Amino acid sequence: MNNGQARPSVRGRLAAGAAAAALAGLVGAWAYARAGGSAAEVVRDLSVGWAYAAAGLVAWWRRPGNLVGPLMLIEGVVWFAGNLQGSGVPALFAAGAWGEGLNLAVLAHLLVVYPDGRLTGRRARTLVAACYGVTVGGGLLRALTFDPAVHTDVTYLSCPDICGPNALLVPAAADLFPYVDGAYRVVGWILSAALAALVVRRWRRASTARRRALLPAWIALLLAVLVMLWDVLVVLLPVGGPAFEQGLTLLSDLTQTAVPIAFLTGLLRMRLQRAGVGGLVMEVGADSDPGRLRAALADVLADPDLRLGLWDEERAGYTDEAGAAVQPAARGCVRVDSSRGAPLALLRHDPALEADAGLLEAAVAALRLALENVWLRGQAREVGARIVRAADSERRRLERDLHDGAQTRLVFTLMTLRRVETRLADHPDEEVRRSLAEARESLHAAVEELRALAHGIHPAVLTRDGLAPALKELAGQTALPVVVAAEERRFDAVTEATAYFTVSEALSNAAKHAGARAISVSARSRAGRLVVETVDDGVGGADTALGTGLRGIADRVAAVGGVLRVHSPAGQGTRVVAELPCE
Repeated sequence: MNNGQARPSVRGRLAAGAAAAALAGLVGAWAYARAGGSAAEVVRDLSVGWAYAAAGLVAWWRRPGNLVGPLMLIEGVVWFAGNLQGSGVPALFAAGAWGEGLNLAVLAHLLVVYPDGRLTGRRARTLVAACYGVTVGGGLLRALTFDPAVHTDVTYLSCPDICGPNALLVPAAADLFPYVDGAYRVVGWILSAALAALVVRRWRRASTARRRALLPAWIALLLAVLVMLWDVLVVLLPVGGPAFEQGLTLLSDLTQTAVPIAFLTGLLRMRLQRAGVGGLVMEVGADSDPGRLRAALADVLADPDLRLGLWDEERAGYTDEAGAAVQPAARGCVRVDSSRGAPLALLRHDPALEADAGLLEAAVAALRLALENVWLRGQAREVGARIVRAADSERRRLERDLHDGAQTRLVFTLMTLRRVETRLADHPDEEVRRSLAEARESLHAAVEELRALAHGIHPAVLTRDGLAPALKELAGQTALPVVVAAEERRFDAVTEATAYFTVSEALSNAAKHAGARAISVSARSRAGRLVVETVDDGVGGADTALGTGLRGIADRVAAVGGVLRVHSPAGQGTRVVAELPCE
């Protein structure tokens, strides 16, 4: 069956369940009121039953494949079964007397399967079967011996003259009722104690994430204990009076209502967790650090023991932040592949998270997006670095071609022209001498302009001697006083060129726009990065978004994996800092 067919089927079941809960509540409220229940008691009774039903409908709608939702809905329906004893209809009275404890058996079943919705383990299956067996078999024996006209104080309903008659009553066995009822209650207490032991055992073995999921089960266990104590107190302390019994009934109803509220709170917490997944990609960004990724996922999934292994191409396996191998597991394990089918990561999580498949799928999708974002940025950075390297290589080639080709030819032509001018110094035609002088000056200017052009494309001193000498030469060509403190070592050619042109653009801006009086330039390596800093005492107010110069430099720095920061408050000068990888 496809999803389009399955969804209407679930909606139909939800509608049928809601109708059954509404009908059971209305009939139960009518019978309860007929048996002497006050308006407040009827409202409290409806609140508990319908709270279970509503929580069950929500849980069933959110997770159709989980048994928790249907069980909560059933709990809300059978909650009203005991009220049928006040209907005045013999068959309904018999059904109410027989099924009065059915809600406790369903509650035990709910506690055992929460939150996965699966009944696993021989001990758990035996306990649930015993609860239903005692309710069905023991409840039937109790109904067969229960005469409401004789035993008027064994039900929570006040109806000695209204309840009954009992269609299942065997008159000859009516004298056995006290013994059957006592045994029925004792067995119920024993099963309650076994249930408590099972839940405590599961709690002690559970991880932190599962313990959070089991919190509503603990509240339900507290409810079961309170109901058992209520039975004990009513039997042992019959002198408490109506007010005492009414107070205990109210307390029981309040604690019963807390159970579906706790389940709804758990669902709300899971929804908030899913909302938190949306911020995972933004929090991680392009950071591929396994430790940070694992911490972010553990926080979103509320699983502090979560392990994350990233694919290691060299080792052909998954490794965590400590370099240890992360192996697949039968349960609590998700493999994350890229959209291209390549392995990205392996997620080892608490199996309890499988109960909320939507949350886990959202976290996996966010992790995949974050890792692919890292990969794409790395690819883009690599492409950008190749483009910058190709551009710098082309700059150097053009500088060499201009220096060795056109500039050399022009210099040779200038020297030839000077020799001609010397030989014709005594030429009688002054116009010829003046024309030669103009040609020499024009050719000299052309040589200087070509030399400046070649230097602007890529300074020869940068290729020949390195960054420090190139920065000092650049400072000498600036109209303002410039102090240079540069580390005397060679770096990668692309790194040196990027640093040089960053300083060149900063000096040009300071001289043209900043109104600065002095400038300082520093270039030093720190922790595998070359930090180049240019500071002037000008008017400030520079913005990388407003000028093409700094914006172009920022793009160039980013293309080689660096970062450009500009701090330029108005009236306080400008600081331009470029951090470039240099390992």
